Amino acid sequence: MKKSFLIIISSIFIFLISIGIWSINIYNELVKLNENIKTQWGQVENVYQRRLELIPNLVNTVKGSANFEKNTLNQIIESRSKATSISVNPNNLNQNQINKFQKAQDGLNHSINRFLLIVENYPQLKSTQNFSELQNQLEGTENRINIERIRFNEKVNNFNTYRNQFPKIVIANYFSDFKEKGYFKSKIGSEKSPSVDFSD
Repeated sequence: MKKSFLIIISSIFIFLISIGIWSINIYNELVKLNENIKTQWGQVENVYQRRLELIPNLVNTVKGSANFEKNTLNQIIESRSKATSISVNPNNLNQNQINKFQKAQDGLNHSINRFLLIVENYPQLKSTQNFSELQNQLEGTENRINIERIRFNEKVNNFNTYRNQFPKIVIANYFSDFKEKGYFKSKIGSEKSPSVDFSD
């Protein structure tokens, strides 16, 4: 009787230790995947910040052209201001927060694209070295933004896939840090290539 009681107690104890170790492993993996997302979010913010820093230089270069539409420059400045007013807490990267951030950045992107199209009517501006260099830097920054957003979505996918699997989701739901993360999404209509003609 005493021996069977000890076997039952030992079995329960071993079972609880196994559950504890299993839970700790899941928790540690969630921490690692979550930190990967935060690190990648930092990269996303860096490339967007680079674009924000280029814009004042671009605006100042263009201001030198007396005939250029001031309204267009004002729209870029206003869009930049809106984009800088949105900040996202890396500990709360839910879909709603990502959408707000993306909406502000898309507004700035639209202003820049419109600006670059209008510039085509100003050959004296296009020919200046400063403007040409800034335009190249902006284009390079847009490519970097795209790459970092793709990498961010990959990290989010890894995290969400792992945390949403049963029974891991049970453990993830006990901790506020491990809520499902949001993705960057393509704008509606972005599958259509814009028709931009840079020929003179």
